Amino acid sequence: MAKKSRWTIVIRQRYLVLMILPMLIWILIFSYYPLWGWYMAFVSYKIGVPFFEQQFVGFKYFIELFSDIRFHNAFKNTVIMGALGITVNQFIMPIFFALLINEIRRLGIKKIFQTISYLPHFVSWVVVAGIVVNVLAPETGIVNELLFKFGLTKAPINFMAKENYFYGIVTISELWKELGWSSIIYIAAIAGVDQELYEAAQVDGASRLRKIRHVTLPSIRPTIIVMFIIAIGHLINTGFEKQFLLRNPITMDKAEVLDLYALKYGIGLLRFSFGTAVGMFKSIISVTLVLLTNFLAKRLSEDSLF
Repeated sequence: MAKKSRWTIVIRQRYLVLMILPMLIWILIFSYYPLWGWYMAFVSYKIGVPFFEQQFVGFKYFIELFSDIRFHNAFKNTVIMGALGITVNQFIMPIFFALLINEIRRLGIKKIFQTISYLPHFVSWVVVAGIVVNVLAPETGIVNELLFKFGLTKAPINFMAKENYFYGIVTISELWKELGWSSIIYIAAIAGVDQELYEAAQVDGASRLRKIRHVTLPSIRPTIIVMFIIAIGHLINTGFEKQFLLRNPITMDKAEVLDLYALKYGIGLLRFSFGTAVGMFKSIISVTLVLLTNFLAKRLSEDSLF
């Protein structure tokens, strides 16, 4: 009976099914079909050798991966920058910015601020890295000039040459670039909050801060939880563009993330099997984190991704 009712719903909504069919085909071709390439992680892959003639080596490359101290360093850097990116750039600041935008009463001014905040998203990381290097330059950078002006330092600081500053530089650079774009969904969620709730709070004498605390944030909680679960899946998928472009010989150890590690010691050395093992490890960790976070969200609240 259940199967029959399901098929009845599918037949009734056949036009909606047809609408999503192209996207499903796209996902199957570009997201799932390439997974067959994972077999490369278990063989000593050689270009031009047929599939069944590749030498099977089992978990050799995974053992080599986990015993490499450079992998441990890359994993640590990836987790730290990923956690900073998720916490600051995808939640705290975007939500705060969305709340500020929502408090602007004049629609024209609100649109201007939104548009200005979106623009850096479309700027290449190559350009952003150049801007960051110039802004933080020890002699001509505006940051050092401001520090001098307010008497906060007596000698120029070479920010790009200090290892301990690298995580913060990457995080702030990404924040400037992606703040407006990351806040879009939160702005949309706030726009969908029932206005009668605000009117009821107004009648009760609630201030703006109390409206945010007791009306806005609870109303967008499902959106925050879903976005958090999705973001957790990208914890170790921080990319490598910003680290690659902002690094220098002094900060090389802090800049090396898993993607750069796979590029350098896998593809760069024509060790395709080793590079595949790194990618497979990342995928498994990402899926595990999403499933675990979704499970915890479902147990601790009524909201979850699935």
